[in-house]
Amino acid sequence: MYVWSDAYLACLKLMDQIEHKYVEVNSLKLHVAEIGTGPSVVVFLHGFPEIWYTWRHQMLAVAGAGYRAIAPDYRGYGLSDSPPQPEKASFRDFINDILAILDSFEIPKAFLVAKDFGARPAYFFAHLYPERVSGVVTLGVPYVPPAPMTYDKYLPEGFYILRWREPGRAEADFGRLDAKTVVRNVYILFSKNEIPIAAENQEIMDLVEPSTPLPSWFTEEDLEAYGALYAKSGFSTALQVPYRSFDEEFNLPDRKVEAPALLIMGEKDYVFKFPGMEEFIRSGQVKNFVPNLEITYLPEGTHFVHEQFPEQVNQLLIDFLNKHK
Repeated sequence: MYVWSDAYLACLKLMDQIEHKYVEVNSLKLHVAEIGTGPSVVVFLHGFPEIWYTWRHQMLAVAGAGYRAIAPDYRGYGLSDSPPQPEKASFRDFINDILAILDSFEIPKAFLVAKDFGARPAYFFAHLYPERVSGVVTLGVPYVPPAPMTYDKYLPEGFYILRWREPGRAEADFGRLDAKTVVRNVYILFSKNEIPIAAENQEIMDLVEPSTPLPSWFTEEDLEAYGALYAKSGFSTALQVPYRSFDEEFNLPDRKVEAPALLIMGEKDYVFKFPGMEEFIRSGQVKNFVPNLEITYLPEGTHFVHEQFPEQVNQLLIDFLNKHK
């Protein structure tokens, strides 16, 4: 079990200093959590089954280091408004929302820190608006160039992404449970070092026994926070983006992402088991697209490395920010 230092526990007591605001963006009210007043801005982009709250450790740390931390809930997630037609939500919407948030706060340039599928809007934003990006940090997922998804050629039909891409199937699976239990199950599944794959007569939620404990670093209070936020938003947009939008076409500029970048990977992250992913990262092929990329591996880290080892991730993040601000 990871033991937090007394100094870090004291830092956590500052949670109530995080401010919560709503920004009118593209006809929707998006929730934004914010702390810090420094001139350099860090925008945190969550993954699934996360929400702004996933960045609580990092927001407090960077604010304490003199940065302004901003963490939105994507449209259709958490406290943000859902789009009128969630089934038509897209990565492009998320990218446009990031731009609108920066403009609303009159932020000319920011660091983007992204977890899981948040790597896609972060890096594609850096492609499209390089003058607005000071640097990019991603956790758990590297830069992946846009291309049709081909996992169905290499993984069985019970692969969780294939199941969640099927309209109605995840809705029926999740619908048997309350939002808190869905988040609990996904956190347990994604904390393992194997890809979640269900049997033919089994649904993804059935892969977790009710008696399975939460990861040691994820508390019941954390689960309550996530559960309440997803109970408000539901999962309609979350299933559309990312899972049903991976084949979305992008007309990206034919150039590399030249911004300074950092990838933090846990050695026990199940994403390494995706076909070709480990070779893509460890061989350095990813640097063909992001030439100024640094890669750091945490030996015991899982997919939620920023919540599992917050002090280590915070230090890596602050070192990167200080180096490139």
